[in-house]
Amino acid sequence: MNELRLGEHACLPLVQGGMGVGVSAHRLAGSVAREGCVGTVSSVDLRRLHPDLMRATAKGRDKAAIESANLEALRREIGAARELAGGRGAIAVNVMRAVSQYADYVRTACAGGADAIVVGAGLALDLPELASDWPQVALVPIVSEARAAALIARRWQRRGRAPDAIVVEHPRYAGGHLGATRLEEVADARFDFERVLPQIRSALHDAGLDADKVPLIAAGGINSPERMRAARHAGAAAVQVGTPFAVTEEGDAHANFKRVLAGAKPEDIVVFMSVAGLPARAVRTPWLSNYLEKEQTLKNRAKQRKQCTLAFDCLAHCGLRDGLPQAGQFCIDHHLAAALRGDVDRGLFFRGSEPVPFGAEIRPVRELVRYLVN
Repeated sequence: MNELRLGEHACLPLVQGGMGVGVSAHRLAGSVAREGCVGTVSSVDLRRLHPDLMRATAKGRDKAAIESANLEALRREIGAARELAGGRGAIAVNVMRAVSQYADYVRTACAGGADAIVVGAGLALDLPELASDWPQVALVPIVSEARAAALIARRWQRRGRAPDAIVVEHPRYAGGHLGATRLEEVADARFDFERVLPQIRSALHDAGLDADKVPLIAAGGINSPERMRAARHAGAAAVQVGTPFAVTEEGDAHANFKRVLAGAKPEDIVVFMSVAGLPARAVRTPWLSNYLEKEQTLKNRAKQRKQCTLAFDCLAHCGLRDGLPQAGQFCIDHHLAAALRGDVDRGLFFRGSEPVPFGAEIRPVRELVRYLVN
């Protein structure tokens, strides 16, 4: 198979998607990279994987201490992932543009030895400036349509930089935060790979780039060799896979987390508006079902800013904290952390729409990689 060239690294054309809070940390990312692929550490709130950092911050209200702990955790996770990878593949760090620590996460990841920075949940227009001291680090934005790709390409070129690759995420299939602005847009045919990948190549060409030198990575719904081949036939140089990696043996989340994702039926998976003001896809749990029943009432009451329940502003714009009626009205970090711990009743379990390759079985990363790329 053709290699994916990502900066200085040649990898198999398979990227493990970043999944927070703590779902894709050093164990998963390092194991994926060890197989010659791109493993991804999700940067958000990684202190939750480190008992000493949690003891120092769990009950505190010191925002600076919490943010410092998260940066220390990120450094640890990158180092551990690189050690586990043993020099194979590449280690990427996923950073959400929507989080308040976005700039700090980018700089810390670059300084900590990440091979690539992948940015979604917003347009990474300033990423070249943030990573300017580390020119060897590959920069990879996530988009869902050509307009966003063209805007990023033009802005980056003014800073003398082009994307090293672009992840193209399909909102109809992906889990977590989706690249649509309204719920009714999630299934829009304009996001189909057969349509959007050629459009993005054309947009990059019009922006003055050599479009053939910017690999496009199709993300969302890739759960079989057939879908991987279809994405590559549509023009993708590689694919990004999230949920199937989350339920592997090496996934960093609790065993209950993996059972919830692997056992979810189509009717268990719902799309709703997240606190970041973006559509999101997750598994229906007791907490989420209860929230969705009350969602409109809660949004009608959202009129004024509230104090962050966790003492630190994890999102730059939060529907609950900022009183934004068009966004969700719950603490996303609280419920993602519950999912990481395996709390089936209170957790928020982000998940893609498609079945996972091995059903309810939890298998090693190596078997998943061999199944998809061979």
